[in-house]
Amino acid sequence: MVERKLLVLFGSQTGTAEDTAERIGREAKRRHFQCRVEALDSYDVADLISELLVVFVCATTGQGDPPDNMKMFWRFLFRKNLPPGSLCQLDYAVLGLGDSSYPKFNFVAKKLHKRVLQLGGNPLLPVALGDDQHDLGPDAVVDPWLLALWDKILTLYPLPPGLEIISPDVRLPPKYTLHYLAEDSPYPDGGLLQPTAPRAVPSELHPFAARVVSNQRVTAESHFQDVRLIEFDVTGSGITFSAGDVVMIQPQNCPEDVQQFCQLLRLDPDRRFVLKPTEPGTPLPALLPQPCTIQHLVTHYLDISCVPRRSFFELLSYFSTNELEQEKLQEFSSAQGQEELYSYCNRPRRTTLEALWDFPHTTCAIPPEYLLDLIPRIRPRAFSIASSMLAHPDRIQILMAVVRYKTRLSKPRRGLCSTWLASLNPEQGDVEVPLWVKKGGMKFPADPDTPVIMIGPGTGVAPFRAAIQERVAQGRRGNCLFFGCRQKSKDFYCQAEWEELVTKGFLMLFTAFSRDQEEKVYVQHRIQENRRLVWELLSSRSAHVYLAG
Repeated sequence: MVERKLLVLFGSQTGTAEDTAERIGREAKRRHFQCRVEALDSYDVADLISELLVVFVCATTGQGDPPDNMKMFWRFLFRKNLPPGSLCQLDYAVLGLGDSSYPKFNFVAKKLHKRVLQLGGNPLLPVALGDDQHDLGPDAVVDPWLLALWDKILTLYPLPPGLEIISPDVRLPPKYTLHYLAEDSPYPDGGLLQPTAPRAVPSELHPFAARVVSNQRVTAESHFQDVRLIEFDVTGSGITFSAGDVVMIQPQNCPEDVQQFCQLLRLDPDRRFVLKPTEPGTPLPALLPQPCTIQHLVTHYLDISCVPRRSFFELLSYFSTNELEQEKLQEFSSAQGQEELYSYCNRPRRTTLEALWDFPHTTCAIPPEYLLDLIPRIRPRAFSIASSMLAHPDRIQILMAVVRYKTRLSKPRRGLCSTWLASLNPEQGDVEVPLWVKKGGMKFPADPDTPVIMIGPGTGVAPFRAAIQERVAQGRRGNCLFFGCRQKSKDFYCQAEWEELVTKGFLMLFTAFSRDQEEKVYVQHRIQENRRLVWELLSSRSAHVYLAG
């Protein structure tokens, strides 16, 4: 009897590919497969030669780039010295998630499919190209493709005799079981059980708790948008970075939301628990201490303010004791109900917490151990670093617009990370933010004589502030900045700093204040007006051009 094992590997940036991979994992369990679902970079790629059945789920980010959690895998797979037949025993399928408004639509999935084929893999199906732009989202492609995939897989690996596919009416067990500890249990506190490597460079698994030094509003009080210049102290962290790099920040939920969530689900925030995997071999969530309190889980881990996905409503429907609520939840998780779900959730940007309010009977019946299957983890947010270590040693600064907008819902929508960061006041005692740094996509020229033309309207000027500070500290003069905003008096970020550099001859500055006159003026108008200068810098001095917005 052939072992019925399936491996699902995902490369995910925002969580959609991970969500889809977990869905395939659930469908595999219903078909009695032993199934592992893993991020591509946490899988030992050398084991690929001994796998028999793999489904790859991968997103494409930016201009055809692989997501962060598959970059190492990607480099390995494209090594020139891999023998052509090394994957000849592998049956595989590739599901891509992309956006057809970008020129390199699903580039990563297409390239992966082709490369595994080159290495001798046997494709079960043509690559699936899920598209965010479709009215029904990627599911329009994913749903029929998965049906075809299971047909194909079940012909190769039929169900063992006497077993049926587990009906969709049956709820699958949770990924982890949750064991509450007695109030007086002698379990040591989480901190003691988390040995961190001494002096390891901070990363997602080991962020650095950076003290907030200052948090200053840089737009006029009367301006509609609240933009902050925030400074963090990274002394002793071992963090180094250069212009163009990115700081990753791990946000947390606000106390009011945490309190509401615990009340809705009738959870005691102070209860401590430990997690045990339901299936041996499933790793525990890396960022949760063991033991952990409900308060910590909800504050730092569960993304209760994200817009819930279809899988959320599907799992929720199993807990429902109320017929009306259950019907609605089943509709939201069906292929036919996707348009309705879109207008309930995605269009008004309704949060998970708000959705739970709308299904009160179901919500108070959610078993706590299912929380980690139901609600995704809080993802880190990326910010361009807006300062240079040469100008501000041991400091990281960011320029951040506080996200706040209206939809048809009565409460304004607020960005989780920006709202939390804006609320931190270092004058009221020490406040710390978990962060780490990663390489950005922008590289500035090594040759000191190469001029740089930077176009950075609004907060897009952040990476250029880092570059200009760095270049000025190195004595480089060919710095040309086109900056645009609404009004000179309201949102001209870092005005004094730029004007001082212009006076000292380090910076050529061109500004476009779109609302300060009758006809709107933008950075492209200023570039056109200064076309001779721009062309001279490009043609005779080989200037580099950078754009951020």
